[in-house]
Amino acid sequence: MEAGPRDREQQARNDLSRLSPDGPDESGDLLPDGSVPDASVEVEVELRPPRRLRIWQLAPIVGLAAVGSLMFAFPLAFGSGDGGAVVAMLGLLISCCAAGWGMMAARRVGHTWPGLPERSSGERPDWRVIALYVAVAAALVALAVWRVARLR
Repeated sequence: MEAGPRDREQQARNDLSRLSPDGPDESGDLLPDGSVPDASVEVEVELRPPRRLRIWQLAPIVGLAAVGSLMFAFPLAFGSGDGGAVVAMLGLLISCCAAGWGMMAARRVGHTWPGLPERSSGERPDWRVIALYVAVAAALVALAVWRVARLR
């Protein structure tokens, strides 16, 4: 979104106030109390790259999820005999295991669910977000069990 004309004028005034006749002001290097920082002060910088899920972590999770979802979907779609409900419930179980495995791997790397705070932030999660996740999961489980029960 583009800034309006007033925003540009205000930004230009702010930029000009930081400049001295011979260039940028050195006040940007001052500490909050007005003193000059010591040159011997060390600054810690994170040198490690950010942690990511690797292919060897993702491959078994994706494989289990695919096998489980196929085991769940085919008996439901084609109604294959008396054992269809058992195969469908086994596929649902394998799919849920793969989802849990994927969530734990993502949490270990540092990813969080939308609406929930980061792991080491010290913040408490909002109960409404947790209630929404629980309600959606309960609805999905209820629909899956209801569909498998209708196979009989």
